[in-house]
Amino acid sequence: MTIGEKCPTLKTTNQHGEKIDFTNLIGKKRIVIFFYPKDFTPGCTKEACGFRDNYEVFNNLNCSVFGVSSDSEKRHLSFAKKFNLNFDLITDRDRELSNLFQVQRNLFGLIPGRVTYIFDENGICQGVFDSLRDADGHIEHALNTLKSLD
Repeated sequence: MTIGEKCPTLKTTNQHGEKIDFTNLIGKKRIVIFFYPKDFTPGCTKEACGFRDNYEVFNNLNCSVFGVSSDSEKRHLSFAKKFNLNFDLITDRDRELSNLFQVQRNLFGLIPGRVTYIFDENGICQGVFDSLRDADGHIEHALNTLKSLD
C-alpha cells in the first residue's frame, strides 16, 4: 500500500466481535489503520495509548482509528480494557490484512511490522509511516497528515 492507492474494502470484526465494514466509512470519514506487532509489549502499548490519548483530536479531524495485529479477539479485548482503548482493534491471525497492505516483517522476518496508513474521506492513502522503533512518530505523522488535508 502506497500513497495514492485506494483503501481495500475490508469487512472484519473488532475486539467485541462486532462487524466493521469499511465501505460504510469510505466517503464519510478519514481512516487511520495502524499495524503493530503484539498486544501488551512496551512499544505497542505506548503506540496504542498514544492513539487513545489523541482520540478527540482524531475525532475532530473526522477520523476513525483502527489497530491491527495478529493477536486474538480475546487478547485484544483484554488489552483494550486494561489500557482503556477507545478505538477498534482488529485481529489478523492469518496475516490476510498484513499481506493486503503489504506490511513487511522486521528483523529477518521474526517480528510483524509497525506501519500506519492514513486515508482521506475518499479512501485514498495520503500517508504511510513505517517504523518499528518510533511508536510516537506514528501518531505524530498521522495527525500531521490529517491536518494537512484541511
